[in-house]
Amino acid sequence: MKTARLLTLNLWGAEPPLDRRLELLVEGARTLGADVIALQEVRSVPGTVPNTAETIAAQLGYSWVWAPATEWGGGEEGLALLSRWPIVHQAHRELPHALPTERRVVLGAAVMTPIGELAVFTTHLNYRLTDGAKREDQVAAVDGFVTDWVASRPTSLPRLLAGDFNATPDSDEIRYLRGLHSIAWKRTYYQDAWAACHRDQPGYTWARKNPQTAGLHWLERDRRIDYILVSPLARDGRGEVLDCRLAFDQPASDGMFASDHFGLLADIRLGA
Repeated sequence: MKTARLLTLNLWGAEPPLDRRLELLVEGARTLGADVIALQEVRSVPGTVPNTAETIAAQLGYSWVWAPATEWGGGEEGLALLSRWPIVHQAHRELPHALPTERRVVLGAAVMTPIGELAVFTTHLNYRLTDGAKREDQVAAVDGFVTDWVASRPTSLPRLLAGDFNATPDSDEIRYLRGLHSIAWKRTYYQDAWAACHRDQPGYTWARKNPQTAGLHWLERDRRIDYILVSPLARDGRGEVLDCRLAFDQPASDGMFASDHFGLLADIRLGA
């Protein structure tokens, strides 16, 4: 069976102890056997913090691409995609409501799997609880980017979209991606990998049980805000979500979590 295992995680910037947290991520990624990794809050600060995606990719021996989004701490914060398979193309696009202090983007990569080119995308949307209308504009732009990508690089394999959407499943922005809500008279449809496997389980990725969320306690903890989304299931089985589970949701022996978010890991059928 031809499958892809996709891991997504918000890296929590460069919060200390960064070296220990990256160590946990590399160890976990090896154990989980992720084929492709989507990362958000990737930091790069010249002379202080080497690009965290590059650090992880080098230790895993993966190809990687990244897109800076916002200036931060004398450097930049952005998105990255890592892959055990070659990355043959990349592109990114700025999302609506960009500000110098909070610029959001979507990043895409063409990954050459053993059975063809796989299009993988990651994004990180505005975070405030009152930013729902902005996130609606942003998810519509993300979907437009995916549509334009597929038109220019046709593939028979599923499209995978992952990241930190800062929105719960019942929000209009996520309902739009699930085909349950219109934005500007338009509709789209993606499978929600977690819901496909655990319809009645909350799957919190921003969780009170993670003490590293305490610094942003006003952002309503115990919410599912990180997603793996998959293009519609094909008749021949391509795009079937075979499994989806939380990742990095348990502390290490020293009590440390890899991030303030929990990650998601999904297995998706690529071949017929």
